[in-house]
Amino acid sequence: MLSGIPLAIVLLLAGIVALYGGAELLVAGAGRLALGFGLRAATVGVTVIAFATTAPELFVATIGALDVSTDIGLGAVVGSNIANIGLVLGVSALIKPLSVSETVMRRHVPFMIFAALLLVGLGANGTIGRLEGTIFLLVLAGFTGYLLHSVNADPAPMMDEPDAGGGIGARDVALVIGGLVALVLGSRWLVSGGTTLLSALGFSDLFIGLTVLALGTSLPELAASVVGALRGETAFAIGNVVGSNIYNVLAVLGIVALITPIEIAAPTLRFELPIMVAFTVLLVGMMGYGRRLTRLDGAGLVVGYIAFIYLLVP
Repeated sequence: MLSGIPLAIVLLLAGIVALYGGAELLVAGAGRLALGFGLRAATVGVTVIAFATTAPELFVATIGALDVSTDIGLGAVVGSNIANIGLVLGVSALIKPLSVSETVMRRHVPFMIFAALLLVGLGANGTIGRLEGTIFLLVLAGFTGYLLHSVNADPAPMMDEPDAGGGIGARDVALVIGGLVALVLGSRWLVSGGTTLLSALGFSDLFIGLTVLALGTSLPELAASVVGALRGETAFAIGNVVGSNIYNVLAVLGIVALITPIEIAAPTLRFELPIMVAFTVLLVGMMGYGRRLTRLDGAGLVVGYIAFIYLLVP
């Protein structure tokens, strides 16, 4: 029987695999369900798929906050948002330059910036309590309502998506359920294995959340965006990350804060949160210039992410 560090490594790897597989199932099922209702592929990318790929962060943050500490949840969200920009979009842009749709820039990017600034503003006193969690969820409800209004105001023509409006099937529902089950199991294994391993090596809960758990929970975004880049669906790759970063802050931290208050240490306020905002502003600047992310932009994002991880190491 395995025990100690060997068991932690096995749980960590199994958790990453389960999260990846679960997110793939959830993305496939949720995407087909959404297209079955006649939504545009671009809208699916920034809403349904983005929310589905955020599910690992939600499960890891919630279980981590309940079983270990709120530093796990905060670190997973902040680290995941930085990884989504620096690693996911960086690697995707290196594969193929990413075009930025006018819809994403006009409708979704402002919410991503607002969510990042809202987190810094509400967390400036060192605590994200139930009131702040409620505010996050109210903003999320407003964002969702805005998206639904936009979809109704600009419906997808049937020729845009041959599969759109084709109804829903039991297979799609089964994919969603199977994905959720895998996410629950994977998040428990990842939190347990990651915290045991790095705690034994002397690392803090916040460091664990910012690195191993953030990288593990960003695998779905990485997979979805890289596949989108390889298939030439570059606008989907950006929409997926923008949507995920919005849901990470508003949905994940909002729900966790309702369950248990999140304490934010002074060093986090001075370093990790400003870095997250800096990556967000940098991304917006890159996207606004020429409405695309070039391979040079991608290289810069990846180098920036590697530098961030390097600075985290004690």
